[in-house]
Amino acid sequence: MMKKSLMMAAGTLLSLAVILGGCGGGDKKQAAKTDSGKELTVYTARSETLNNAVIQNFEKDTGIKVNVVVAGTGEVVKRVASEKDNPLGDVLWAGSEAMLASKQDLFEKYVSSENDKMMPEFRNTTGYFTPAFSDPTVFIVNKKLKGDMKIEGFANLLNPALKGRISFGDPVNSSSAFQSLACMLYDMGNGDPFSSSAWDYVDKFLKQLNGKMANSSSQVFKGVAGGEYVVGLTWEDPAANLVKSGADVEVVFPKEGALYAPQSVQIIKNCKHPENARKFIDYMLSEKIQNLVGTTLTVRPLRQGAKLADYMTPASKIKLAPKYDEKWVSQNKDKFTKTFTEHLEKSL
Repeated sequence: MMKKSLMMAAGTLLSLAVILGGCGGGDKKQAAKTDSGKELTVYTARSETLNNAVIQNFEKDTGIKVNVVVAGTGEVVKRVASEKDNPLGDVLWAGSEAMLASKQDLFEKYVSSENDKMMPEFRNTTGYFTPAFSDPTVFIVNKKLKGDMKIEGFANLLNPALKGRISFGDPVNSSSAFQSLACMLYDMGNGDPFSSSAWDYVDKFLKQLNGKMANSSSQVFKGVAGGEYVVGLTWEDPAANLVKSGADVEVVFPKEGALYAPQSVQIIKNCKHPENARKFIDYMLSEKIQNLVGTTLTVRPLRQGAKLADYMTPASKIKLAPKYDEKWVSQNKDKFTKTFTEHLEKSL
């Protein structure tokens, strides 16, 4: 799934564990201890509002203290990999099956007891990756800078007036940028992400970036909201939250089709607190939390019948990218990123 709330430095978890404001006033705390049955360490790349909504309630309802490490998706995934011989975290709440399938050996197999209550297309079918919420791919548009320009879909992003004014992250390290790239390829390839028309579009799009790519997912939507860029390719949560808070931006679902890709949560292999990790995943999929998130935040719940706030675009009004296959994308992620890197290098 992404948000770079904290730059992670080398060292022990003691120097990295950051407790979110709602989970301890923002003070640094000691990481989960192996001799405690009431602790859990979560590595997350999710937004502060989503982290708080889930974790604060989990702590209150279970009595389990959650130590939270917040960073971008690429960073927390690399940390899990570097700690595989001695895991310091219990849960990775970042990425998706599409991004993490090649790293399946880093995770424990677990299917929640709530799994059959989720929407059929968003159930854990691998045993490792549990879809919890969804953030469709969107454009965030600065309404003032947009002026009379039409920005309704990917085709409009090739407008010469937008050259150097589009914000886009690195699909190799950012799960949100990777989802935007996949959406772009499926849309502009008419359902075939490796067609010549799909990658011809990517070449033209890269020229529009004018050699500039965002260093983090958050830079994309912040750059647009701050007036540095006209449009950014991002996910719905931060864009809709900016609209909700009164920012002069709008959320655009690409008319060619959006990806309704799930965010997933994983248990880290050989973690110190596997039982608490399983409780955390069950809690995240519970009716209480799915309804709470759907009605108060800007993230979409995936439980069948979960409630959705009035300020969110109804799912019935969102066109989906043609022929998108999450499983196939996950199996071919390296091919996507390798091909993108080759086209990027040619564009520079």
